[in-house]
Amino acid sequence: MASFHVIAGASEALEHTKVRKIGVSDLFDALRRGVDDFMVKPSHIVFLCLIYPLVGVVLAAWTSGANALPLLFPLVSGFALVGPFAAIGLYEISRRREAGLDTSWRHAFEVRHSPALPAIAAVGIMLFAIFITWLLTAQMFYQYLFGPAPPASISGFINEIFATGRGWTLIILGHAIGFIFAVVVLCTTVVAFPLLLDRDVGAYEAIHTSVRAVLANPITMAVWGLIVAVALIIGSVPIFAGLAVVLPILGHATWHVYRKVVEPPASTRPAS
Repeated sequence: MASFHVIAGASEALEHTKVRKIGVSDLFDALRRGVDDFMVKPSHIVFLCLIYPLVGVVLAAWTSGANALPLLFPLVSGFALVGPFAAIGLYEISRRREAGLDTSWRHAFEVRHSPALPAIAAVGIMLFAIFITWLLTAQMFYQYLFGPAPPASISGFINEIFATGRGWTLIILGHAIGFIFAVVVLCTTVVAFPLLLDRDVGAYEAIHTSVRAVLANPITMAVWGLIVAVALIIGSVPIFAGLAVVLPILGHATWHVYRKVVEPPASTRPAS
């Protein structure tokens, strides 16, 4: 591939994107637009996203044995860390609909033809590395508190977690550690994948733009992270089935958050 590039974009000069300050009302408008995108052809979108709740069920079944039980929560919660990458097909559908193009479910796979595919893959690998690091950290923290021996039974494990001091230490500090991982992902990828789909700026600029978007809108982006977390929790409660609706709406809404916070290139902005 003659034009293969990862860190930098397609152009020789490093492109610096500009970010705007937005408010919480913009987030709810983005959610409304995300719901609108979802309602256009919900059967297609749900079809694409059924894989996510299915994966969640498989993970729960796989860890139902006592040996792997301590990894159940880290796996399920950590699944959200790779969500920005998993939803990339949804960003593409929203992008095409915004441009007045066909939005059948097959076009979600048009991402494979994107000139920014190497950069998209690089940021995706970064997310998976964060996910694996989270799992290893969670496992080490559990073993630090409870030792290397697996739980004797599921009921014993539940009792240890909710009826002992070290169990509550695991819950409180474990959530604090997970929060740090979530903040890192939010800061580095909140608009990275939509930006790469829209403009081939390279992995560095996509991540840098996400960080600047969060720094320019700390409260608003914190609220967005809270909205995503609460929505994922609600979607996961009924054996993950709700994720088939929650994930596509969040994916589409993320595209519209990107449109609100990142200014278009100067060549496409209307003259003042």
